[in-house]
Amino acid sequence: MASSSVLAPERLHGLGALAAPKLAQMRAALGELGSALVAFSGGVDSTFVLQVAVEVLGPKAVALTAISASVAPEEREEAVRLAKLLGARHVLVDSAELQNPSYQRNPTDRCYFCKSELYALCERTRVELDLAAVVDGFNADDRLDHRPGHRAAEEARVHSPLAEAGLTKDEIRALSRAAGLPTWDKPAMPCLASRIPYGTSVTEARLVQVGLAESELRALGLRTFRVRYHGDVARLEVAAEELGLFADAAFRERVNAALLGRGFKYVALDLEPFRSGRLNEAAGIRPGTS
Repeated sequence: MASSSVLAPERLHGLGALAAPKLAQMRAALGELGSALVAFSGGVDSTFVLQVAVEVLGPKAVALTAISASVAPEEREEAVRLAKLLGARHVLVDSAELQNPSYQRNPTDRCYFCKSELYALCERTRVELDLAAVVDGFNADDRLDHRPGHRAAEEARVHSPLAEAGLTKDEIRALSRAAGLPTWDKPAMPCLASRIPYGTSVTEARLVQVGLAESELRALGLRTFRVRYHGDVARLEVAAEELGLFADAAFRERVNAALLGRGFKYVALDLEPFRSGRLNEAAGIRPGTS
């Protein structure tokens, strides 16, 4: 577990040093809460929130991870490992967003229905554990993106200490690196439903298919990519720095075999490198809308 001294202002450098006043503001806000339940996915942001919460609140900081078919199996396992690394009490709960017809229809505000389920589970657990508040990993940069799930957080009165302190993604990564967190350079890992185009129904079978396909491609060495579901077609988006791997015919064959083995009939490699937000753009959604 990284100690608070690692993030003392005098030990920070570069972007981390510039972000030190924001970190102090975040710490103060968590301290005023007195206790907190952290909605914990194991991603860059929620891991940093949990680390700081444990430093400030000790055993009065508890992590909660919601489990469903929309969460890749290795992400659940990593969340368990990270909570243990940080010395946090960790609660795993089953999430039932797939039972909600509004979520299944996959509208452009699908995340609202998922997060509404998550924060209802968080609130129930918060009350059971007699904690003061629920906090999440929403950061300052997220305000500039399409984040309908944040509306659910606002309705549930969830605190967002990163955003409230003005901490950006780059600053969070820099501070995470200074703290020795293994997530400092972790690629973004949104839920598996984000691989399914808006308007195409979300089913457990489709989530499992995509999740297992991506797991196999990670085992082959890909790191920043998405397997987009288009019925019989798997459209593979890969980060620019990894596209060169596909110059190797043997590698292409392994990728193709892995995706065909997961039930897809055709595999397409997108010529545009992976970047977040492409499905939103295709749906005509402007950044910063909710």
